Amino acid sequence: MAKTNKMTEISIAKVTLNIGAGKNEDMLNKGVKLLQKLSPIKPVKTFTKKRIPGWGLRPGLAIGAKATIRKDTEELLKRLFLAKEKRIANKSFDEMGNMSFGIHEYIDIGGLEYDPELKILGLEVAITLERPGYRVKKRRIRPANIGKNQQVTKEQAIAFIQEKFGVEVY
Repeated sequence: MAKTNKMTEISIAKVTLNIGAGKNEDMLNKGVKLLQKLSPIKPVKTFTKKRIPGWGLRPGLAIGAKATIRKDTEELLKRLFLAKEKRIANKSFDEMGNMSFGIHEYIDIGGLEYDPELKILGLEVAITLERPGYRVKKRRIRPANIGKNQQVTKEQAIAFIQEKFGVEVY
């Protein structure tokens, strides 16, 4: 029986759910309500940092909502992958092993029913994968770079998602 190195096992670090609303305050409130239904974490509003006069944006204006889930992500991901019919595009993965995809209508997600107040609303899902030892990069005292062998590649991320969730990557 061959032993596997614990330091090479890939895990899900976090799942970030994001809804962009622009300047529309009503749409922002709907997005916050949807994220409350979907995630166990209280969503936070995201604010602009730059002034873009052409879009009518100014610093401090709330333009979206997000929720970052770090615990019990597998059940949520199973529901989200079912909403995409367990098919994810190859271009959804980046070179560092992370992935993101969009869901056009929240009613596709299992367990959520149509709410007339929310109407039709979509969201973006971003999944961050990592291996043990990534804390070295993020720690406060003496942070260091992660070695190339410790980083998650695109191919390893695809293999992990296919094996763990049975997702077809096309």
